[in-house]
Amino acid sequence: MLSSPVTRTPLHTREITFSGYAREDGLWDIEAHLKDVKSHPFTTGSRTWAPGEALHDMWIRLTLNTELEIKAIEVAMDSHPHPECPEVIPPMDALIGAKLGKGWRKVVDAHLGGIKGCTHLREVLASIGTAAYQSIPGALFDADENKPPRYLGQCKSWDFDGPVVMRQYPKFYKWKPEST
Repeated sequence: MLSSPVTRTPLHTREITFSGYAREDGLWDIEAHLKDVKSHPFTTGSRTWAPGEALHDMWIRLTLNTELEIKAIEVAMDSHPHPECPEVIPPMDALIGAKLGKGWRKVVDAHLGGIKGCTHLREVLASIGTAAYQSIPGALFDADENKPPRYLGQCKSWDFDGPVVMRQYPKFYKWKPEST
């Protein structure tokens, strides 16, 4: 936890949680929940939100196969500041058939960017892939055993030239992709 030299009260708190579930049909559900609360009364339009009351309380469930292809999507807005907000739910179906992975944020922006979607739901979708990778066994590995796990080379610890890869995946230590 970060230390603070002064006593403070948060003005705004955003919680985003992700959970992954194995389904009996061999698919996977990745659920995301975004919740915003204020510590003071907050007015939008004709409504005033009480301190601690959720201004945004939104859910997304992606149903994926092991190739991280979206087979279904469900969105719920238990709380939202404007009556128009739920109008962004039907366009979310445009993501069915898309795959999580490289270029995912571009896919989200192409289908749900700007006024076609919701800033908060796009923010959640941008990070949902990490939860999928953490939840779905084998999602981080290529079917070809001669290719490194997909997370190698994606952060400092998993640097191909670093000590973690040398210890955990010596086969891929100092690995370079074949040039095409």
